[in-house]
Amino acid sequence: MPKHGKKYMNALSLIERGKLYPLDEAISLVKKMADVTKRNFDQTVEMAVRLNVDPKYQDQMVRGSVVLPHGLGKERKVAVIAQGEKLQEAQEAGADYVGGDDLIQKIQQGWLDFDVLIATPDMMGKVGRLGRILGPRGLMPNPKTGTVTFDIAKAVKEAKSGKVDFKVEKAGIVHAPIGKVSFDEQKLLENAVALLKAILAAKPSGAKGQYVKSIAVSATMDPGVKVDIFDAINRTQSAE
Repeated sequence: MPKHGKKYMNALSLIERGKLYPLDEAISLVKKMADVTKRNFDQTVEMAVRLNVDPKYQDQMVRGSVVLPHGLGKERKVAVIAQGEKLQEAQEAGADYVGGDDLIQKIQQGWLDFDVLIATPDMMGKVGRLGRILGPRGLMPNPKTGTVTFDIAKAVKEAKSGKVDFKVEKAGIVHAPIGKVSFDEQKLLENAVALLKAILAAKPSGAKGQYVKSIAVSATMDPGVKVDIFDAINRTQSAE
């Protein structure tokens, strides 16, 4: 078992052993722990959702995206690979980097100074060659997350405003950010509900039985707080 520092252990002491917290209380506790640990940066608050799926089967893959109502609290660099009039559309929408073959070549040479890559469908034949570079980093454009599209302006604006792409990992867990510890509790709660709602909507046809097995929220370097899944799911339903 890994050893944790004094700050981590002090934060852990605030959690009641074995308790499942309502989502709002869990988020409040995450902020209290951040006050205790006083890290020297604005930690990201993350949600981990364990699902009853096996992603090695195509009909149990969970993937999607959601625009969080209050964003992520950080500026995201957006790159766009396109051609013709779509290049100007990307620039006018606020993309940080815009290009065609030149941008593809730059990425092939190791340049990755962006958080989101968007491409038009007619460029995907060339972008596909970047799979070995972009895939492992989760940067490969994909139609399912809205990053392969001719509606460049919409895609750029969503990426800039706090769009989160999520994908289930091999262990059946979806990890995704919901904001920063500096956010007030209500904003974090609303972001969390929006993310969970999107994960529920992405339930695959091959998922059987209870879809959501567990939920936890945590700050980057602090302990996770286990959430009452029924409370969390009820919140997504009342938010509709």
